[in-house]
Amino acid sequence: MNGTILVGTAGQGILRSVDDGATWHRLGLKEAIEFDGTVRALAVDPSDPSRVLAGADAGICLSTDGGAHFQRMASPADGQTVWALAFSPLDPQLVFAGTGAPSRARMYRSRNGGLSWQLLDVELPEFCSGVHRPRILTIAFHPQRAGEAWFGVEEGGAWRTRDAGDSWERIDTPGRGINNSDIHAISVLPATPDAPAKHIVVTVNSVCESIDDAQSFVCHPSKDRFDGLYYTRTVQPLDADGRELLLALGDGTPGSRTRIYRSADRGATWVPTLLNTAPNSTVWAFGAHASNRGLLFAGTKYGHLLRSTNGGRSWFKEWRDFSEITSVAWTPFVAPVHAHPQSIH
Repeated sequence: MNGTILVGTAGQGILRSVDDGATWHRLGLKEAIEFDGTVRALAVDPSDPSRVLAGADAGICLSTDGGAHFQRMASPADGQTVWALAFSPLDPQLVFAGTGAPSRARMYRSRNGGLSWQLLDVELPEFCSGVHRPRILTIAFHPQRAGEAWFGVEEGGAWRTRDAGDSWERIDTPGRGINNSDIHAISVLPATPDAPAKHIVVTVNSVCESIDDAQSFVCHPSKDRFDGLYYTRTVQPLDADGRELLLALGDGTPGSRTRIYRSADRGATWVPTLLNTAPNSTVWAFGAHASNRGLLFAGTKYGHLLRSTNGGRSWFKEWRDFSEITSVAWTPFVAPVHAHPQSIH
């Protein structure tokens, strides 16, 4: 595999591999992201695979060399913990970032690909019952509408904008059908000649779906569909038309039992994928890139990194373990990563 694998962690910053996972190297000691820091979000610019944004405990950081080096972009998010990042696929100059625990949950926007940022006017609670301080866990763009984007809060609901972030509407309101304000993931599947656009909102214990532009949702409790696993973590579209999807679930957080399910019909039915090694905790994050739909990565809460080379149908564990994995990305750009002098003996 040509390219760079990036693993964001809580405790070891970002680890990078440019030799197909044979060796791994942490960021240097003089980087904007601390050597022992926390990185909870990674996003590769869809228009330029050398540009990678990282959401860290120091704020929003940018790499222009595939993740070899990062610089912090001065912004209102400086010193805040960034939990989610996303580029618009239709206009990669438009980027959103979301913060959260231990920081205040807030949304930020960039209109120049992450070079500068502004705090958006959306009010979120400072505290909640389940996790004390809310965190924005997910940001998703509509693949066919330039102005539509979503974010989800643990705990604080699902929110949508139709005007690129100038205004936001809370969607998990009474009567719409979303059964829980603890939102873990959101994905928007495009309309096709055979199907309307579908909005998928993953709560802590259900998969909620809408085919009427989010006017109403039908929620399916996960424990009834996925071998008794209730903790519904994240969803990952695999192709441009939204037909193929992955869904990660576990028996809790961090959990001790996890499965990855695959759908070939836009989430109507799901089948378990083959995990050749039993993961040690719940799968927390997926890493994918449009340049190779077959190559996928998945990271667990307690540091197992899994790889699939057949579009998520089967998975093998990488040779090394990590600290807590919070995010995974890979880019076809080969970063100029070198071992630290302290690592060479």
